Amino acid sequence: MTTLNNDIKQLIIDCLDLEDISVDDIDTDAPLFGEGLGLDSIDALELGLAIKKQFDIKIEANSDATKAHFYSVASLASFIESQRV
Repeated sequence: MTTLNNDIKQLIIDCLDLEDISVDDIDTDAPLFGEGLGLDSIDALELGLAIKKQFDIKIEANSDATKAHFYSVASLASFIESQRV
């Protein structure tokens, strides 16, 4: 799943125009919002759309499960893997 983690990290960098951050700067298990990477709700919307498009999966808006999936790169990778089955 390392490749998927790196793909997600690169997607975060690309879709949110994080020019000063590299894939290696993003901790796979760190929170994406708040203290971790510091993303906000607008970033979440953009990232959600980019994930839907790149990985062709359905993401339910405003559900507690979706919020849990977006906790970290690792949780996003697990969610994407579960949707590919």
